[in-house]
Amino acid sequence: MPGVRMHVWCVTVLALLWLTVGASAQTPNPMAITVEQAVAEALQRNLSILAERYEIPRAEAEVIAARLRPNPVLSLGGDHLDVLGTGYDAINNAGPPEYAARVDWPLERPSKRRARIAVAEQARAAAELRLQDALRQLALEVQQAFVELQAARESLQLARANQQTFEELVAINAARVRAGDLAPIELVRTRVSAIQLNQAVIQAETRWRVAQNRLQSLMGRAEALDTFEAVGDMRRDDLPPGLSPLLSRALDLRPDLRALRAEQARTLADLKLQIAQGKIEYTVGVEYRRQQGLAGTGNSLGLFLSLPLTIYDRNQGGIARAQAEIRQSELRIAALEREIRAQLEATYAQCRAANTVLLSFESGLLEQARDVLNVTEYAYRRGEASFVEFLDAQRTYNETMQGYIDARAEYARLRFTLDNLTAQGTP
Repeated sequence: MPGVRMHVWCVTVLALLWLTVGASAQTPNPMAITVEQAVAEALQRNLSILAERYEIPRAEAEVIAARLRPNPVLSLGGDHLDVLGTGYDAINNAGPPEYAARVDWPLERPSKRRARIAVAEQARAAAELRLQDALRQLALEVQQAFVELQAARESLQLARANQQTFEELVAINAARVRAGDLAPIELVRTRVSAIQLNQAVIQAETRWRVAQNRLQSLMGRAEALDTFEAVGDMRRDDLPPGLSPLLSRALDLRPDLRALRAEQARTLADLKLQIAQGKIEYTVGVEYRRQQGLAGTGNSLGLFLSLPLTIYDRNQGGIARAQAEIRQSELRIAALEREIRAQLEATYAQCRAANTVLLSFESGLLEQARDVLNVTEYAYRRGEASFVEFLDAQRTYNETMQGYIDARAEYARLRFTLDNLTAQGTP
């Protein structure tokens, strides 16, 4: 008997384990992710950002190249060589063979090297800021896609709830028709409405899937997971009290504006470089020459100095180009500052308008629509209200709830946009 009990106990435990594993395999938990996690993963795995990051080492390589000094030139030569075998003697008076080694050393102006290094360093700073701006823009795209996924999920939940309600009504009306309490035409109307709601569910599921795929694509995932889900409530924090602090912060911290300022500094350094390149540079050389004549061997040393005659080319084109780039950078900075002001003012006004719409929903409109639907549905189930009245209440409730979902999503998107415009949303 003890052996039989132990066998039964083991079989029971194994069966429970099998049921547990099977249930967990059939109902996998969705991969839940917050907006902060989505942004962090996108900044690490997004392919466009990974490609943009290589701009930094490329700019650093330009700095290394700018710091290098010109290489000296070694020249080796032989002259009057008896290659054809005629020989050198007192009769032909040829030769003697000569062998030479010469080194030429360019003397670069210190101002040119300093300007060249400054240009490369400012270009590197601009590249780093452009990368920060790319990160800022990607973060906003991920945040917007996250809100879209949240809104799509709530719209799908609303559609499924409506579908379940009408499926219950179809079953109830079918029973009432069989009992003779309801006309068959009412059952047909209920089934038609249920079919329409099934189509609404399919459309909501499609929108949800599209939002899933877009967010995972921005996050750099090669394959989209069906169990992926966004968790957390939509953003609903209050607006900042005023616009002036936001504008000051944006003008100070926006990486795209700082990148233009770094580019302006680069153009100023480039102007100095172009002026320095218009100046003459010297090249000094030293040569050792050996002669092997009939009367003996002779060694000689030569010194050289070469410099270009800047009669025509004094780098006028490079200087003019650098001056034009300086003016161009000034205009670009002014244009971006105006654009930032306009974007902030428009987004702040939109945030205030969206907040007003949300308050109108939350001040009692939702409860009123829900109460009207509940009362009408109860009356319809009891036969005290017509199907047309119930459909009208249901449509009003759906439009109210969908409007509320869209208003919350719009406000959340605008809040993320406002932070991003002021560089507060930059990682």
